[in-house]
Amino acid sequence: MNPKVSIITATYNSAEFIEALFACLLNQTYENWEWLITDDCSKDNTWSLLEKIAAQDSRVCIKKNNLNQGAAVSRNESLSRAKGEYLAFVDSDDLWHPEKLSKQIAFMQENQYNFTFTAYRLINEQGVVLNKEIDLRNKKTSFTYSDMLCKRATLGCSTVVIKKDIISDMTMPLLRTGQDYAFWLKILKQQKTAYLLQECLTDYRIVQNSISRNKLKKAARQWQIYRDVEKLNFLKTVYSFANYAYRAVFRG
Repeated sequence: MNPKVSIITATYNSAEFIEALFACLLNQTYENWEWLITDDCSKDNTWSLLEKIAAQDSRVCIKKNNLNQGAAVSRNESLSRAKGEYLAFVDSDDLWHPEKLSKQIAFMQENQYNFTFTAYRLINEQGVVLNKEIDLRNKKTSFTYSDMLCKRATLGCSTVVIKKDIISDMTMPLLRTGQDYAFWLKILKQQKTAYLLQECLTDYRIVQNSISRNKLKKAARQWQIYRDVEKLNFLKTVYSFANYAYRAVFRG
């Protein structure tokens, strides 16, 4: 049984990488997917490349925001159009290994898991593999809401696959960054568990000067999610943030 997978992507000025991502989707050994891409008013030629890509494959569904509104709005737009039984997420500058979907869907079906993620490795802007693997050697393989408050796994966005019917609210919180993490928390808070497939099946691209690379902004975002989104009290926020900070430093 090969249920449809809806692949969710937000793009903004992604012309340098978007064709490589499409190529890796074409190389997936799992073929029953749709790719839902929402462009956030790119200023480069991302949109023209997306039009070219959509013309090549009927599984590709593209849309453009009327205004630049951020990744959360773009991902929510794609989520609203998802028809698949499973939701997968991939950022426009990341890459999947050819067996990523096949292995992950099989992992979910064999174990009756509804929320999974995989380990991943880092690559640089040119696609060169760096000597860094994330979540591969994590001693835990299942993660609750409390675990993820303390960031006991990185849970990379481009590694996640979720069975759609376990999600009661299909919208990511409207944050400029970190909306994916806040979305995972929202799902896990409903007595759900995320399971780790300990194999590197995604390449996460380190893009210099991207908003996600600023560690001070990431720390401020983390605090904001604890206080404004999760509504944690001050002591719980401090405890969770201390765990997050320790792991951020330890992981480098």
